[in-house]
Amino acid sequence: MANKAAVEGVDKDPLVMAALQVARDKVLSDALIEKMDKASAPSDAAAESMARSIYRAKPERFRSEEQVQIRHILVSGKTPEARAQAEKLLEELKAGADFANVAKTKSADPGSAAKGGELGTFTKGRMLPEFDTAAFALQKPGDLSEVVETKFGYHLLQLQNKLPAGQRSYEEVRDELIKEVRNNVVQEARATEAQKLQKEAKVNTEAIEAFAAGFTKPAR
Repeated sequence: MANKAAVEGVDKDPLVMAALQVARDKVLSDALIEKMDKASAPSDAAAESMARSIYRAKPERFRSEEQVQIRHILVSGKTPEARAQAEKLLEELKAGADFANVAKTKSADPGSAAKGGELGTFTKGRMLPEFDTAAFALQKPGDLSEVVETKFGYHLLQLQNKLPAGQRSYEEVRDELIKEVRNNVVQEARATEAQKLQKEAKVNTEAIEAFAAGFTKPAR
């Protein structure tokens, strides 16, 4: 099809010629960017050194807040009947019912019910205040909350894990820091080259005006 288009002179159409030029420019510019990225990428040793420097210079970045891992069951509604249902489920859990199974069959939160009530790990301030207070009051894995009321209804919480606040070690953050360093170096190299090209660029005002004129609607 491309050969046939060329034989029939389609490639001589001004709009097609412009599209071909844009496509050519993109291929070439993408290839140049790839070449620049490879040339500017720091060595493994340099990236490691820069990553360690960032870790030492800004240790506050790597402080981890206290976190809890929680399962929950939601009984929706704020009626006495909903409260009674939540209390009944709490008694079943205290008697030994499996929390994940109860969540799957009884929780009104579709997002977490299918996962056995699993909400994952979160820090303070991520949940509603009442939920937050109850979650962080739990101390040991397996602990159950009392019935917690929020605007969504009544909740039952179970603690799965509690992670104290602390400083993340360099080994824990090494991979993300090295990725950050490599990305920053490459982006800075791109920005430097772009600024250089902008300074050297010359705008052909006549060509721009001539091109724009082709799209100007005649006055009626």
